[in-house]
Amino acid sequence: MLAISLGTAWLLLGPLSLWALLQGRTAARAGAVVTLLLLEAATFAMDRARPAPASAPVAASAAPAAAPPSCQAVRTPVPLSAKVGKALVLTWTAVPDECGTAKVVVRPEGRRLLIWVHEGPLTGEHEGMHTVPVRVERGAAALTVPLTGPLPGKAPYIPVDGRSGRRIPRA
Repeated sequence: MLAISLGTAWLLLGPLSLWALLQGRTAARAGAVVTLLLLEAATFAMDRARPAPASAPVAASAAPAAAPPSCQAVRTPVPLSAKVGKALVLTWTAVPDECGTAKVVVRPEGRRLLIWVHEGPLTGEHEGMHTVPVRVERGAAALTVPLTGPLPGKAPYIPVDGRSGRRIPRA
């Protein structure tokens, strides 16, 4: 939301400040310079506050062996890409001790398809939870979740990470 506010401020105050620099009096020019400096400082601060992108996966000399389905490590992978069709295909960067199965909950909410992925033991039952196998190839883990029943509406769904609320890019 902060990015949208900053973008709107640039769109409104940028041209106004440039006009004041060219047409305004001395006080208006000083105000325009201060406004542009504050907008630029806010842009730099927001860029620094944004989390650094994950580094590219390093190719291992040998493919990691699939862990048994009874994996004890609790992990919540963050999907890097999603493909929505008759089934949902999620991918993320694999780790050396990747679990052999994952539990996935998929819930439609409007045009969004909320997705939660969990590896390892999970307490309690969750509505709509699927336990699916995880495939690991060339440093990437992937799983396929069958989408049961017709999803409401005909519009294409936007895959969204249920934990963070961030959109998952399409594969």
